[in-house]
Amino acid sequence: MPQPCSIKDCTRTPRWVCDCCQQNLCLQHLNEHNDLLISQLNPLTLEIKALEDCLQALNIQKTIDNSREKLEEWRDDCYKKIDCLFEQKCRELDQVINEKVDQQREELNRIHLKITELIDAQETSRQDIDLLTSTIRQLEININNIEQICFTIVTSPLVIDDTFIFIKETTEHELDLSTLSPVYETIHRPKGSSGPLTCNDRYLLIHQHPNLCLYDREMNIVKQTLWRYVNNTQNIINTDQHENTAHG
Repeated sequence: MPQPCSIKDCTRTPRWVCDCCQQNLCLQHLNEHNDLLISQLNPLTLEIKALEDCLQALNIQKTIDNSREKLEEWRDDCYKKIDCLFEQKCRELDQVINEKVDQQREELNRIHLKITELIDAQETSRQDIDLLTSTIRQLEININNIEQICFTIVTSPLVIDDTFIFIKETTEHELDLSTLSPVYETIHRPKGSSGPLTCNDRYLLIHQHPNLCLYDREMNIVKQTLWRYVNNTQNIINTDQHENTAHG
């Protein structure tokens, strides 16, 4: 004889195993369980609607603007570096021309002074006249040639690598590492070495016991010298760290 429905006091014949309770139920109780499951969809629908409203109300523009601000700072910094290099090369170009002009001006002044001295002395010779005339003609050629100077400007394309900018999601309480540069190279520090001293866009100056070392951007040692002031260096670093802590 088959077992009755699993619901207490129900004597009906079971029809199927209920998905939610894994019991053998009759048709009536299967329908009741099904209705119960369906009734639970309505609250879920309300939750979905609430989440849709919440999503709609999100101030994503603020999040985007905060991140874009960092990208714009990076872009502005790159523009400044390009402008700085451009201005430097313009000054070098100006210097080349100005040096040539100054050189001819000095020669003109020298010849002018020589002629003035001869006039004041009221004494000269054919050799003086010929030499002065020849020098003046050469100066004329040199001055005219200055305007004809052509420069070959050799430039390299600015290669922008996508890895220059790395976008990583951070949680609210997680340290924002986007303000820090990614690890570029690891340098072995001998025991007794002091902390980093200083750096700029091109070089890093650190103490590698017993030497003071200057590294380039590829982490190659450009120059090093024996450093005899380790204690003084450590005192300076400790003092600086203490002041930073006191003012922080």
